Amino acid sequence: MRAWTVRQWGAAGVAAIGTALLMGMATAIIDNPVFVRMIPTPWWAYLVWITSAVLLGLIVGTYVTPRGQVKRSDSAQHRPTLGAVLLAWFAVGCPTCNMLVVLALGASGAVTWFQPLQPVLAVLSLVLLGLALRSRLRNAESCPVPNSSVSVLDSGGVRGTDGA
Repeated sequence: MRAWTVRQWGAAGVAAIGTALLMGMATAIIDNPVFVRMIPTPWWAYLVWITSAVLLGLIVGTYVTPRGQVKRSDSAQHRPTLGAVLLAWFAVGCPTCNMLVVLALGASGAVTWFQPLQPVLAVLSLVLLGLALRSRLRNAESCPVPNSSVSVLDSGGVRGTDGA
């Protein structure tokens, strides 16, 4: 990350702030008129909320390249990150406000069964986000994008501008 450009840090910052706002508003960690928590937010949920937003922002920063470079990405790499973000969302959300949990377990089941699992979901989500970031950073170091200019052909292939 030492070699990151302003563009990469900017994307990471915007993604982190956007994630924090979206997750904070939807889980009512941030007071708002649309969503209301029925159970107070535990102290650890604030740490998980901010940490997951920062980690996701950094992961987004790994997908941004300096101008003039082409970076391919495999959609299969996005799945673990999406899963980790969803786990963080469930971890910091109000157990009785989550319609999926209430439908599956009922309101008393949400408090009895789901609420005690939320810290486990939180740790699991942060570990998965950390592993995803580590993997993205390692892959960026082991497979750097070449600095040569490339052109994209109509057929979708990529070749060098020297005709090779």
